[in-house]
Amino acid sequence: MPKPRANSTLSDVAKAAGVSTSTASRALNGLASKYRISESTAKLVKESAQRLGFRPSQVARSLRLQRTGLVGIVVPDLSNPFFSAIARAVTVSAEAEGFSALLADSDGSVEKERELIDQLVSRNVESLVVCPVGLEFDHLEQVAEQGVPLVNVDRCKAESSMVQVTSDHLTGTRQAIELLVEYGHRRIGVLQGLPGTLPCDLRIQGVREVLDEIGLSLDESLIAGDQFSEESGYRSARQLLSKYPDITALFAMSKPNAFGAIRAICELGLRIPDDLSLVTFDDVEFAEFMRVPLTTIAQDVPELGRRAASLVTEQVRLGKPPLQTMHKVPVTLMSRASVGKVSPS
Repeated sequence: MPKPRANSTLSDVAKAAGVSTSTASRALNGLASKYRISESTAKLVKESAQRLGFRPSQVARSLRLQRTGLVGIVVPDLSNPFFSAIARAVTVSAEAEGFSALLADSDGSVEKERELIDQLVSRNVESLVVCPVGLEFDHLEQVAEQGVPLVNVDRCKAESSMVQVTSDHLTGTRQAIELLVEYGHRRIGVLQGLPGTLPCDLRIQGVREVLDEIGLSLDESLIAGDQFSEESGYRSARQLLSKYPDITALFAMSKPNAFGAIRAICELGLRIPDDLSLVTFDDVEFAEFMRVPLTTIAQDVPELGRRAASLVTEQVRLGKPPLQTMHKVPVTLMSRASVGKVSPS
C-alpha cells in the first residue's frame, strides 16, 4: 500500500489508482460524470489521493480554470466589532460557496483604501466586498466599471450604480428619536460619527425629520463628534454636556460612541436615566446585562455580511451585477432602561 509522503504529485495518485494522469485529474476536479469515469474509479482516485496526502496546486488550478476563488475584503477598522463581525460573516458565507477570503484594514484612510484595492485586484481576486471609509467613491466605481464584481457595505454612496448593502439608517434613527420624544425629551444631543458618510448623514436626517414633525428645528450646536469611535463619543459628550446642561438625552451614532459617552457621563457625576437618557445606534451584546440596560437600534450585522457575500458570489457566477443595486437591511428598536421620562421642571 502506498504510504503518504511529502509533495505527492498527481502522477503518484494516478499510478496508485492504476489510471492515467488525465483521468485522475478529472476525477479529483469533480468531472467524472462529464468524462464518463465510473463512480468506482473516481472513488478509487480520491481514496488514493487521500492516502498519499495529495494537495492539489491552487495556483495550477487557477491557471487552468482562469479562476482564483478569492474574494477581497476591505474594512476601515478591524478593531471595531461592527466591521470585524461583517468581515467574519462575509468570510464564512464566501467559504460556504467555495471561495477563500483575503482581509485588509484601511485604517480609515481613503488613500490606503485605494492602495489595498489596487493590491487585491493585482492579485487577481475574483470579487471585492468593501466597507468604504465613505468619503470618496471614484476608485470603487472605476473597479466596478472594469467588471470586477464589487459590493459596498455600510458606508455606501447615496446615488450609485454600484451594488451596495446597508442598514435602514433613517428608519432606525426615527424610531430612536420618536422614543425620546415620547418620553418628553426636546433637548437632545447628537454624538455623530464621521461627517459626510451615508450612515452619519441619514441619521442626522432622521433626527431632523422627527423634530420637524413636532414643530422643533434641529439645533446644529447640539451635534458634536467626528468619528464612530469611543474617543469621539467621550469628547463630544463632555463638550455638549458641559456647554449645554439643559440637555436631557443623548443619541449616540455607534456603539463605541455610546461607550465613550457613558465614561463622560460618569465623570460628570450624572446618572442614566435619572439625569440623562441615552440611546445608541447599533446593539451591544451585553446591553441588557449592564447596570442600566442600554436602549439601542440593533443592526443585523451578520446579515449585512451574508447579503454582501451572496450578492458578490452571485455576480461571479452570473457574470453580471443584479438589477437591484441598493439593498437595505431592517433594524430593530431594543427599548431598555437607559431612556427615562423627563422630570417636570
